[in-house]
Amino acid sequence: MAPSGIGSTQTAPAGKRLGPPTLIEEPLIAAIVKRLETGKSIRRTLPSGGYLHIDRQLPFLLVYRRSASQEDTAIDQLLRGESSYLIANSQRRFNKGLVKLVSAIAEMLADSFGAVLLIEIWSGKETDFTQVTPSIRPAFRILSRPDDVVSSLSRTLQKALARIKVQRMLAQVEQVDSSKPWAPGLPGLIAPELIRRISCHRLGIAIRPVLHDPDTGEEFPLNRRILHRGLGRAIRRTVFKFTSNQTTQRPPHYHALGPHSLVKLVWQVDQELAEIADNFDFLLCVTPTNADRAWNTFRRHRFEVTPSFVYRPLPVDPALVKRQLYRIPIENIEDPALEALFRAQQRELDRKLTMLGDRGTRNFLYGSLQLYGSVDDSLLQAAREILEKVPSRSRGGTHASSLNAEAFAARVEADIRYYRERDERVWSRVDIRDDVVGVMVSQGNLLINKRQKIPENRVEALLAHEIGTHVVTFFNGRAQPFRQLSTGLPDYEELQEGLAVLAEYLVGGLTRPRLRLLAGRALAAYMLSEGATFPEVFRLLNHTHDFPQKTAFNITLRVFRGGGLLKDMVYLRGLIRLLDYLGQGGELEPLLVGKFGAGHLPIIQELQWRKVLSPPRLTPRYLENPRAIERLDRLRGGTTILELVKRA
Repeated sequence: MAPSGIGSTQTAPAGKRLGPPTLIEEPLIAAIVKRLETGKSIRRTLPSGGYLHIDRQLPFLLVYRRSASQEDTAIDQLLRGESSYLIANSQRRFNKGLVKLVSAIAEMLADSFGAVLLIEIWSGKETDFTQVTPSIRPAFRILSRPDDVVSSLSRTLQKALARIKVQRMLAQVEQVDSSKPWAPGLPGLIAPELIRRISCHRLGIAIRPVLHDPDTGEEFPLNRRILHRGLGRAIRRTVFKFTSNQTTQRPPHYHALGPHSLVKLVWQVDQELAEIADNFDFLLCVTPTNADRAWNTFRRHRFEVTPSFVYRPLPVDPALVKRQLYRIPIENIEDPALEALFRAQQRELDRKLTMLGDRGTRNFLYGSLQLYGSVDDSLLQAAREILEKVPSRSRGGTHASSLNAEAFAARVEADIRYYRERDERVWSRVDIRDDVVGVMVSQGNLLINKRQKIPENRVEALLAHEIGTHVVTFFNGRAQPFRQLSTGLPDYEELQEGLAVLAEYLVGGLTRPRLRLLAGRALAAYMLSEGATFPEVFRLLNHTHDFPQKTAFNITLRVFRGGGLLKDMVYLRGLIRLLDYLGQGGELEPLLVGKFGAGHLPIIQELQWRKVLSPPRLTPRYLENPRAIERLDRLRGGTTILELVKRA
């Protein structure tokens, strides 16, 4: 990574270019302090492999002094990705300049905030952890002076570090009172008189060497990733307490202490992942193009013969795209939150590409199980209860009139104009075509089957579902710095469809037949995964649960497409989990930032606290309706899916 901020080379005569300085000297220190005073970021190469990164003025500095033996080089990777850290060579000849640099930075930060915290990290000796078993269990020793301020911080740090789990083993953390809370065998980094004068507090963290095999030196990269994320959170929680109690700064959340700026590599990785995702529309690739003919054939054979489906030619070669996918240097991203997001996206794209290669075979179903999971007992029970307790001929099942594809497209275009007036970058279009099933959004555009009929009482619900959710989150994602939030992060479908069905309820259009349809889809997905055939699933829906023949066929087709696509169960599962989220006080707005899974909400919120992500640019039109707000408020009191049925 090429450093920015203060340049990484010394000033040289014209025509000559020198390498990094050999010692930390006064001109370099003065330049660093001046840059800090003006609020600018620092990315600076230091002598003998050292590095200084300060994202902005913050009342703390993490320090790691790399040993001359280089046996613990993995430790410096645990600091990278934090907002204020210094990596230095521990050799004696660098010590004088290092002390001056740390003292100058600490004094400047203490002057700005009233106090400063230094946290030094090092690789502990295995003899320090002889009581910790087994040998691969993560462990830490916290060294601190026994004063009130640092003792309180030590307890916070100890509690946070103890949450780290590697290979199902929680970390063991020991707190030790010490008059020298820094790496053993090395001198202190700040003179005692300066410490007292500027209100400087210090903590030391010894990390058990579980990042590599002590005998062979072989590294364990997965362990490092887990420790990287956990250590970063523990440090931020500790610094948050220190900052809130001992300085003039009042951060709103501990994640707000993370870095705001990102390096060029992050944008490169995001761009390359998005380009791969944009190369194919997974849902279109696994949706039959002959749905109408398949229905006629199935009916002509008295619903006894599994219909044959025809698919679009694949626009990519999955094997070649996978080669491109795994050339993306995600492992070089230092920010653990972003590395986790990008790796998850890489895995999901890999699974989808595998499924495209397996399209039309039994292996497609195995990939679908990996991608969407199975229908668990609670979801199956909820689906069966809806089908048993909600009559098939209930309110909402009949309608006086319907809109054809052209008339519905006109309503959609009016809705799109509403959002375009609020953000001129909304460019969605409506396509009426014969090679899609029903209505769907693809890359921000709405596709409608040319024979589609939309019941009048379902129009507002469908607009809220497709435009107010899928299109809105698509363009909200495009407004963010990461393209992944518009293409869709892993597991985004469940939250997206849960939000979309919730939107139907909020506009008063979630009818009981609609809920029965969602329950039927979940039941069909369960039967498919249990080995049922196409005619068997159709008969259960049609004969046992009284779905009309065409409706039962469409449900079955959607589940069997591609070889077994379990996506349709996430509508009901997403709605149930979203109701739980709202009932526990969860807010709706953060879910509209873009397309991501519920499991990634903590990372999304972290990036918002760090000012990497911004609030959603668009909000759904239905949230301007007082009745929708009233319905949403009622859900915050907690409700079950069956109670929602009663209110529908």
